[in-house]
This record gives sequence, C-alpha cells and structure tokens, in this order.
Amino acid sequence: MRQLKTRTVGLLAALALLGAVPAASVDAAPAGHPHAVAAKTCSAGYTHADLSWGEKCLRAGQFCKQNANREYHRYGYHCKSNGHLRRY
Repeated sequence: MRQLKTRTVGLLAALALLGAVPAASVDAAPAGHPHAVAAKTCSAGYTHADLSWGEKCLRAGQFCKQNANREYHRYGYHCKSNGHLRRY
C-alpha cells in the first residue's frame, strides 16, 4: 500500500511539472518584424539599460562598475573615478 502511495505522489508531481511547461505559442507577427518588449520599466528620470549583468534603471549619481564604461556609454552614461554615474 505504501509503494502505491509513493508512485501516485510521484506521478502527480510529474504531471504537475508537465503542466507548468508553457505551450508553444504562435506569434501573429511576421517573422521579419521582431518586436522587443522591455521586461523592466523605469520611473521618470531613469534610463532602462540591458547590461551584461542584468537589466537596470540608470540615473546620474548612482553607484557603478568602473570597468563597465563601454556598456554605460551605450546609454549615455560614464562611470567616474569616484564610482558614480554621470550623464554626458
């Protein structure tokens, strides 16, 4: 009886995992017209940035990574030697 309960629980868990997998969706947009949607929205005064370490909302004065200026420059910011962003 215990083995039957264990199998039933295992089967229900497997079915739950399969149900959690999203079904393939059919996109109505033509293949030549990809559309990008920002997953993160930023408040007024901030700039949305998709950086190598994640999506961020940038604003002058925030702490920054000094070795990542190439990425910040794409969004109009520079990481100063004091470790804070400035807009240019």
